[in-house]
Amino acid sequence: MAKVGVLSDTHGVLLESVERFFEKCDYIIHAGDVGNIEILNKLSKKAKLFAVFGNIDGRDVRSQCPEYQSFMIEDALILLMHIGGYPPKYNANSKLIIEKYKPDLFITGHSHILRVMYEKKYQHLYINPGAAGKFGFHTRITAVRFDIHGKRFENLEVLDIVK
Repeated sequence: MAKVGVLSDTHGVLLESVERFFEKCDYIIHAGDVGNIEILNKLSKKAKLFAVFGNIDGRDVRSQCPEYQSFMIEDALILLMHIGGYPPKYNANSKLIIEKYKPDLFITGHSHILRVMYEKKYQHLYINPGAAGKFGFHTRITAVRFDIHGKRFENLEVLDIVK
C-alpha cells in the first residue's frame, strides 16, 4: 500500500496546512504551475515527488519537470500533465497521450477546480486536485490524498480550506 498526495497550482506558495496534509504520504504528485524551484525542493524532502511544469512555470521549474510523465505506483499506471481538460472534454493532446499510455489514473491541474471522477470511455480514474496556492480566481484551497493498493484507489480525502 502507498499513500499518495496530489496538488496543483501552488503558484509559488506552499501553505503549512497543505504540507501537514501530506505528512504521512509516501508519494506527492504536483500537477503543474509550481511557481518556483523551492516548492519542488520542499515537497521532495517530504516524500518521493513526481511533478510536471505548468503554463506559468519558468525555466527553473521546466528544467526539473517534464511537460507530462507516466509512472507506476504499486501496480497502477499514472499519467500526469498540467493542461489536460476533463472527462469527456479532454484536449486533443491529452487524448493522444491517454490513448498511448492507457493509464489507470489520469491527473491534471490548471483549472483550479477540484474534480474526481471515473472516466468510462478510457476506463481510468480522473483527478484534478484544484488549486493549493493562494493566487488565482479560486475561492477554496484544495488538495487530495488517497491510498493505492495494487491497482485500487481507496480512502480518498480532500483538503478543503476557504481562501
